Amino acid sequence: MTTGAQTPRYPARPPRSRLRTFLPLGIAAWLVLEIWLLTLVAGASSGLVVFLVLVAGFVLGSIVIKRAGRRAFRNLSEALHQQQSGVMPAAARPNSEGNGLMMLGGLLLMIPGLVSDAVGLVLLLPPVQKAVSRSAERTFERKLREADPGTLGGAFQQARMHRPDGKVVQGEVIRDEPGERPQEPRPPLTH
Repeated sequence: MTTGAQTPRYPARPPRSRLRTFLPLGIAAWLVLEIWLLTLVAGASSGLVVFLVLVAGFVLGSIVIKRAGRRAFRNLSEALHQQQSGVMPAAARPNSEGNGLMMLGGLLLMIPGLVSDAVGLVLLLPPVQKAVSRSAERTFERKLREADPGTLGGAFQQARMHRPDGKVVQGEVIRDEPGERPQEPRPPLTH
């Protein structure tokens, strides 16, 4: 049964990004590589050696995460204490960088596998941490410069009105421009 109302047209779906296309394939390949390497090491030595390597990686990763977390908390509490006492905290201390990368390295050490352990150990090296953080910062700044000016503003085009019964009613924000003549009242929104 048709009422004569037109079917709303939805905008075309944007194309999938490369990351969304290839990420599942990359994760599957990584898992196969990890399992293959573990079986290769187990065949060359014994299952006990593989078990000890996995337990050692887990213990080392947890120690690294705990240490980086304590250092980050100490830096945060020092900065808050300095700010409360009226002293402006230093912009960047040399040992305060890399807490996130240390935690990522520790997490990779905790994940069972030899490739993740190797990448986690490499991320614990300070020159690698500096190179990765500089690269990530440049990429982030480039993405911010390339972003369209109104992309985030589109999220604020919709307003939510909370009714007394707790229901949420979707609506649009209508701004009255100065100098326009007043319009007649609009009918109330109904569900």
